[in-house]
Amino acid sequence: MFKNFIQIAGIIDKAEAEMLIKNGIKFLGFPFALPVHKEDLSRKEASAIIRNFPTGVYGVLITYLEKANEITALSKELGTTLIQIHGNISEKELKKLKELQPETPLIKSLVVSKNNFEELKENVRKFSPFVDAFITDTYDPATGASGATGKTHDWKISRSLRELSPLPLILAGGLNPENVKEAIEFVRPAGVDSHTGVENESGRKDELLVRKFISEANAAFGKI
Repeated sequence: MFKNFIQIAGIIDKAEAEMLIKNGIKFLGFPFALPVHKEDLSRKEASAIIRNFPTGVYGVLITYLEKANEITALSKELGTTLIQIHGNISEKELKKLKELQPETPLIKSLVVSKNNFEELKENVRKFSPFVDAFITDTYDPATGASGATGKTHDWKISRSLRELSPLPLILAGGLNPENVKEAIEFVRPAGVDSHTGVENESGRKDELLVRKFISEANAAFGKI
């Protein structure tokens, strides 16, 4: 599932989802329960979109919730088939989440901030038994956001984490059509994620940017 994985996150409405699917995106991310950013749409709207996805297209719950019961309830409410966890969840709660939803692939974030590489290494070790993949992202000290920041981080850290991890690693954080090819060739991740990097000034996903992002990502995946 995670080989040459391309996710676009922050879906704002049905039309945007349909555009992404038409262009070949199979993983669409829906952020909810956010500590910093405003949610893009209501849970009812998201559920209506996700439950009408064609076969082979997956809704991904991106959440900062830290309690397994709450995460499971939200995932079932939305109808998502993958869960991406960005909060400071404990090993106990992550283990419980896996027990509650054993068939649901779990992705755990590794958020890169200043001088936290040792902490991230430890997180890889302790969370690997309970998840199916990791995703690196960028912390923004100006806003406190740890996702959808539009900022890159030191790709050497992501590459080192990819080398250490027994699980697939997805690269996120400031990726756009101009830098995704270079990022993939350097980090050699299993997949990539973009949110603000394929949006235009209106805040909508731009079809030309999406197409270029996909094209550049696939070209790079073909080389690694």
